[in-house]
Amino acid sequence: MELPHYQLRKGDFFMNNMTYYNTQTELPLEVNEENFVPSKQTVPQFKAYNNKQSAIIFDLQDFIPDHHVARVVDEMIEHIPNEQLYAYYSGGGRPPFHPKMMLKIILYAYSQKVYSCREIEKLTKENIPTMWLAGMQTPDFRTINDFRGKRMKDMMDSLFETMILKLVEDKLITMENYFLDGTKIEANANKYSFVWKKSTLRFEEKLQMKIKETLEHIHTVAVQEEMEIGGFTDKAIGVAQLETLAHQLEEKAEALSEEIEKTNEVSVRKAIRSRRSALRKPIKLIRDDFIPRIEKYKKHHEIFGDRNSFSKTDHDATFMRMKEDHMKNGQLKPGYNVQMATENQFIIDYSIHQRPNDTRCFIPHFEKLAASELPMPKTVIADAGYGSEENYLYAIGEEKDPRFDFLIPYGTYIKEKTRKYKKDIKNVKNWLYKDHDDYFICPNGRKVIFKKYLNRKNASGHMQSYKVYECESCFDCPLKPQCTKAKGNRQVHWNPIFEEMKAKSKTALECEVKAKIYAQRKVEVESVFGHIKGNRSFRRFSLRGIDKVHVEFGIVALAHNILKVADIRRLPLAFNNKTKNRRKKNLIFL
Repeated sequence: MELPHYQLRKGDFFMNNMTYYNTQTELPLEVNEENFVPSKQTVPQFKAYNNKQSAIIFDLQDFIPDHHVARVVDEMIEHIPNEQLYAYYSGGGRPPFHPKMMLKIILYAYSQKVYSCREIEKLTKENIPTMWLAGMQTPDFRTINDFRGKRMKDMMDSLFETMILKLVEDKLITMENYFLDGTKIEANANKYSFVWKKSTLRFEEKLQMKIKETLEHIHTVAVQEEMEIGGFTDKAIGVAQLETLAHQLEEKAEALSEEIEKTNEVSVRKAIRSRRSALRKPIKLIRDDFIPRIEKYKKHHEIFGDRNSFSKTDHDATFMRMKEDHMKNGQLKPGYNVQMATENQFIIDYSIHQRPNDTRCFIPHFEKLAASELPMPKTVIADAGYGSEENYLYAIGEEKDPRFDFLIPYGTYIKEKTRKYKKDIKNVKNWLYKDHDDYFICPNGRKVIFKKYLNRKNASGHMQSYKVYECESCFDCPLKPQCTKAKGNRQVHWNPIFEEMKAKSKTALECEVKAKIYAQRKVEVESVFGHIKGNRSFRRFSLRGIDKVHVEFGIVALAHNILKVADIRRLPLAFNNKTKNRRKKNLIFL
């Protein structure tokens, strides 16, 4: 009895198929499509889609998650009082866009690594969070650029202070530990448009030599023309003197031109023309070369100030050595020195400087902080680049009014701990000092006695006081080649004030509790620089001029703080999601 086809066993089905394929000796060359009927026809199924159908969006914020960065931006900006922003508008004319709306879209764009005004305008038309923050308004890139470069220039400091005080109110920062460091960011300037102070001085000196040679020639011509020209000294000749001289020569040349018109003889006219030509050549040199170059060099000196260079594209930018040296040749690039302070990896203060060295930026940075409404920190933590005498004295302040404690090592702090330094005989700290008689004893057993006091100004203008000691005799000393390279006796310039400050710094850094605080410096400020320059790709300013650069980095700092707040608020949610995932993995189905 045969079983129905649905009751066949698997083995019988397999054997029947094998029998079928073995009996087929030839394949058909043609297939009759009319008689071919597929066993089963499948139709693909898709989700409904029609982009031509009209849809009504009742609330745009329904598309934005609860812990999105845009919501943090909205909350932080709405915290600012309207009166604080309205104070920078005079009123009248066509109503401008609301300052809170402009701040929101700019801060959100910077948090998304969008720094171009054209790209920010594009976000207001295509990006849902930006459209929500803008209230569906679409300011063009010129309006955005004008607000960022002009309006925010006046309101940036007060805006930043308000935001920092909000973080203090939310107990995210305390302003107790102040981690300070600096970094160099490239300016929006041509890196080959440099002007150097030494080159300007050299060109100016050559110009004065050329002017004196021309004056000698003019004096010779003046004697021939019976002109009275005087009043020039060996000092540098200015624009006013050259203007007077050129005016006198022009009057004489005009007089010769009148003589030429009155004379008809060819030989006489030719002689007068040669005399006039001898006067016109120095006039052209004075008008077209000397005076413009003197005025140009004078303007250069005004731009230089106490700097050694500037860029022709951005006069406020100074040429500095950057870490991003792609050519590997130590090329200097125009940039700014950004001094930034952090706590809990929040940027709590910043300042922009034109000096490449961090040492001379310490006092101006804290002077700016003291002028603001932000509280002064209790402890300042910085690296050895800030360890100078004037910075230590500024941190200590006056006896009745101390400023703050500091954890700042001096330049040789790490080196002094090495075995090589402790065994080096040329280091004065390894010598024996007699306090009662005020003299040192060198490694050869000879006295190094006090000789005189010496006052010296450093590069920043700070006066330093030294006590000069000199060895009684270095004659026939076998250790002199290891001790000094001087031809005479060995001298020691000892700065008592600086040595006292260094001893205080060393004591603080060797304290176990304070050493742990100082160890957080790299985690605090260095990671923030890495986030801004690495993760956020902000390595070059978009605006020009130190005032606008100050505004732009302020926007970067605020965007960084907003991202930090958003991450902190997402932490509990992320923790709960991880816990749920772990529970799901631990489930066992029986």
